[in-house]
Amino acid sequence: MRIHEIESIPESLNDKENDIGEVDMKEKSAYSVKNFTLDNFEIGRPLGKGKFGNVYLAREKQSKYIVALKVLFKSQLVKANVQHQLRREIEIQSHLRHPNILRLYNYFYDDARIYLVLEFAGKGELYKELQRCRRFDEKRSATFMAQIASALQYCHAKK
Repeated sequence: MRIHEIESIPESLNDKENDIGEVDMKEKSAYSVKNFTLDNFEIGRPLGKGKFGNVYLAREKQSKYIVALKVLFKSQLVKANVQHQLRREIEIQSHLRHPNILRLYNYFYDDARIYLVLEFAGKGELYKELQRCRRFDEKRSATFMAQIASALQYCHAKK
């Protein structure tokens, strides 16, 4: 089962009602509508921390699908006046389909937080790999640069 596609972005991030996402049941023709809540996920270890919240390893209970769940605090977003940037990020990232860009599968929110359901990068972050290796050889660097260039080219073509 693959969580997939966001249909609309709320004008106000303070709305109490969840927006609708779709769930792909492996066959492209079999879609069902799903309103997610935090209860739909088993939350695992923290993957990272940011200015506006944290990212956790999570599993969607019904499908057992592994995702990264980014939890953003509305109060922090409002304090920094970046709600519009988050709305735009959701709008853009939800439509990107490229092998070198992590997918935003869905999002939902409650009174205090916004949850982004993201593709889990099982091999971790490029920066952490660079720290571990200290240096990439030319072949590996060229591979990463080609992947980054491909992703950027795709984004610019999407405008």
